[in-house]
Formats: sequence, C-alpha cells, structure tokens
Amino acid sequence: MNQLIEFISINPEIRFGKPCIVNTRIAVSDILNWLASGMTQEEILNDYPVLTIKHIQAALYFAANRETLIKFVAA
Repeated sequence: MNQLIEFISINPEIRFGKPCIVNTRIAVSDILNWLASGMTQEEILNDYPVLTIKHIQAALYFAANRETLIKFVAA
C-alpha cells in the first residue's frame, strides 16, 4: 500500500499546494468529493481518462493516512 503514495504530489505552484495526482491538476479532494457525491470509480475513470484505478486508491490511501504523511513545521 505504501507504494500508492508515489501517485500523490504536493507542489505549492499547483492547486495552491493541495495534494494532487502526479502529473495532473486533479486534487485528492476532487476524487474524494466525487466519490462522496455518489460517483462510482468507473464513472470517474470515464470522465477523467488520465486517471487509473491506482490513482483513486492512492487518493483514498492518502486521505486515510494523511496525519501520518504530513509533517507540520513549527512557526
């Protein structure tokens, strides 16, 4: 499962630093919102052919484990 994190990137110049699928501007939150709104994985993949099932799994993995993946820097 840890290899799924390789599909996620955080770049302050893309989508204001939101976690995104690598080489896209599709944010993890976009995928989560689509799933929460009732879209199936198949519908997402049809609407966004750049995505794969691994990307959706990576978004879910990232969201489920975000507190262990994000480091906070004290000001």
